[in-house]
Amino acid sequence: MYGTSRRETRSTRQRAAVLGALRAADGFVSAPALHGLLATGGAAVGLTTVYRTLRLFEETGRVDVTRDDSGGRLYRWRPPGEHRHYLVCRACGASLAVNAEVVERWVAKVMRASGYRAVAHTLELSGVCDRCPEEDGPGAVT
Repeated sequence: MYGTSRRETRSTRQRAAVLGALRAADGFVSAPALHGLLATGGAAVGLTTVYRTLRLFEETGRVDVTRDDSGGRLYRWRPPGEHRHYLVCRACGASLAVNAEVVERWVAKVMRASGYRAVAHTLELSGVCDRCPEEDGPGAVT
């Protein structure tokens, strides 16, 4: 997708460990939290390697990415062939996949009109889920 070479996408012990931890994670997870899960599980993978692997997974379409309130990136494994958008709770981090077919059609229309290929896009939706107390903070729609 982004011109990665075969060398960049080869399987390594560290990438396999990151992939396993990411698949086992409950919802979106930060790189430091994922590193903690790996360490707890006994995997010797450095934090820099976790960041590098997540970036590779993002570039090759293997993870969904969103941001937390402080702007930090959060990652979630994307099953092959799927592209999803999520509504993420700003309070507890719970996430819900949402139907964004209208967004996908709009992106396809922009691609056709512009002549661009392999257009990547990000749609970030956040709110407060029904399990968390009400909030009138940044991004609240009134």
